Amino acid sequence: MSGGRIPVTLITGAAGEIGQALLHRLAEGGGQPIVTVDLRPLSAGAPGRSHREHFRGDILDPALWEGLLRRYRPTLIFHLAAILSTRAESVPVLAHRVNADGAARVLALAADLATSDEPVRFVFPSSIAVYGLPSQEAKEVAAPVSEDEHLDPATLYGAQKLYVERLGAIVERLGGGLDFRAVRLPGLISSDTLPQGGTSDWAPELIHAAARSEPYSCFVHRGARLPFCAMPDAVEGILRLAFREKSSLTRSAYNLGGASLSAAEIIARVARDFPDLEVRFELDPRRDRIVASWPGAVDDAAARRDFGFAPAHDEETLFSRYLIPGIRRRYQHPVRLPR
Repeated sequence: MSGGRIPVTLITGAAGEIGQALLHRLAEGGGQPIVTVDLRPLSAGAPGRSHREHFRGDILDPALWEGLLRRYRPTLIFHLAAILSTRAESVPVLAHRVNADGAARVLALAADLATSDEPVRFVFPSSIAVYGLPSQEAKEVAAPVSEDEHLDPATLYGAQKLYVERLGAIVERLGGGLDFRAVRLPGLISSDTLPQGGTSDWAPELIHAAARSEPYSCFVHRGARLPFCAMPDAVEGILRLAFREKSSLTRSAYNLGGASLSAAEIIARVARDFPDLEVRFELDPRRDRIVASWPGAVDDAAARRDFGFAPAHDEETLFSRYLIPGIRRRYQHPVRLPR
């Protein structure tokens, strides 16, 4: 029994790019109260009446959870708190503590709360970093990668994401009421928030630099290719997975796809709207190697079949209807971000 605690939806890592977008979508839709967790404060602007409380703190701090669980019982958890891919490689011990130990702690918390009568649904945004293509040449000839192929991550971040996927699936199989589901996200591009250090952030960084009339130093080569998805489409996919009945799902982890674009293709498309765009290529060998190990396209047929994933933006409308208008508005009416 919940013992009088308020049932809530919990979002960890709520101050990040995905967290902010997810919080606003959930708050718009009403539903049960939302509680958020992050080391940072939430960005300016009320996320909606259904947002109940924000807890600032480390997900590894027992006092954080003692305070939260004294009042609330999470029944739906979106676990987004993580050290992102590029930074994770440079702070491996911290990345392991947050991405592996931290996720395991939140999973254990969810499993402890869950019962057959009062289950807890745990939604884990994973990443295409779980994949590892052996070479750039292999990547160029590979078909869109399905969920069970090339699971040989080349980074600590990818290995940590894959570990949590498998840990969650195992804990669910042990029984007790935990309902675990993961979604592997491609590169994400948002017109509403600034990039925060992901390895695929060269694409959104380039577009924001163009809108500010600033030159951009691209850290991957011209042919570097990844699947990219508009943030609203990714959030819609996460929510569709979160609220789909378990009986409809055939997997514990799903790909979400997006337009497959190279650096050269993105530069050419952005230059149509920002003809003064100036791009210099200053290769970061480490990050370039990481991008080379990730698939250029993923097979998301299972997500389309099982929970109706259907991105609203294709290769052209990603720019013409979403990114370019949104980013233009941002710099015509700049938003002050919290430090």
